[in-house]
Amino acid sequence: MKFKAAIPHFRFRSVAAFIAAFGAMLTLLTPLANADESNRRVLVRDITSIEGVRDNLLVGYGLVVGLRGTGDTQQTIFTVQTLANAMQKMGVLITPSTVVVKNVAAVFLTASLPPFSRPGSKLDVTVSSVGDARSLEGGVLLMSGLHGPDGQVYAEAQGPLVLGGYSAGGGANRKEVNAANVGLIPQGAMVERDTSVDLSGFKTVSLLLRNPDFTTATEIASVVNQDFGKTVASALDSSRVDINVADASAKSVSALISRVQNLMLQVHTPAKIIINERTGTIVMGGDVKLSPVSVIHGSLSIQVVTNYEVAGDSVNSIGADKNGKGGQTNIQPVVIPQTDVSATDDAAQTMRLDEGANVEELVKGLHAIGTTAHDVVAILQAIRAEGGMQADLEVQ
Repeated sequence: MKFKAAIPHFRFRSVAAFIAAFGAMLTLLTPLANADESNRRVLVRDITSIEGVRDNLLVGYGLVVGLRGTGDTQQTIFTVQTLANAMQKMGVLITPSTVVVKNVAAVFLTASLPPFSRPGSKLDVTVSSVGDARSLEGGVLLMSGLHGPDGQVYAEAQGPLVLGGYSAGGGANRKEVNAANVGLIPQGAMVERDTSVDLSGFKTVSLLLRNPDFTTATEIASVVNQDFGKTVASALDSSRVDINVADASAKSVSALISRVQNLMLQVHTPAKIIINERTGTIVMGGDVKLSPVSVIHGSLSIQVVTNYEVAGDSVNSIGADKNGKGGQTNIQPVVIPQTDVSATDDAAQTMRLDEGANVEELVKGLHAIGTTAHDVVAILQAIRAEGGMQADLEVQ
């Protein structure tokens, strides 16, 4: 699809008038060009992370008490055993087999430990029911430890739960909104172990790209070297850029990271199309280019309908002799199926894309010939197989 724009003609009294008008036109177009270029420019902090500076996952197990009869039932054995162990620590001995409570629920705890967390820092804790509790509304979590991958306790959690849903009623008259078995304790965990990273020991700062790309990694190294005025960074591969701390001559590693993360560069996004056939969702990048291709799309619909008609009556004699005498006569209607077959073959719709066509022209063309989302999936796969699409096609 090609569009031809009409070019207006102007007459100028002098060369000076022409230069003035041309300069004014450039002044108007420059902000648009800069805006388009700035849309592709991002900060280094937005596309990279620092190796060794990351979150750590924590998990724990505990009891939520104070529920209004919506806790675990007696069939959830581990809840009663956990309660008995907690009571024993308090100096109260009970027999788990004789305990019947409905105000207690066993839960798993999850949290994320940020880098540079120190003792006394607060964390948000997510609480999820383990047993068959109907709701955690109004519950309070008893003090529970949050463990890291190494099995050590890094934080202690305790406090009342905040739920984003509720469950009311019973049986067939129950109403539930959102999830009543998952809650949150804002700032409900306190860090007990120092996990901060010592940046002073870093001899090399490694930037890890969130979307690996050789061009972007090389561009990051080039921007860093240009800012420092010498070679301090090098791209090792598509996902890693190393910066030598000693060569950078920065006051500290923190200052070096801050300076690098605030640098801007132009990102080169790969041409890619993502298709989800289950939902019919298609996401196409603006850099996808198409070769000259013609698409013919038609629709053939075949419908088979069966109707049943009553043609007459049939006579059956029950209990009669061989001469048809005696017995009982039943009259039943005769039903004959009538099958109608109809076929509709719509006229094929044709669309042609010229050299260098982009995603916008493709979408407009497919929409013009009346294709659905699932039709577009099949057409894109066919164009990719024909070699008319210069992009990666990912089907989920």
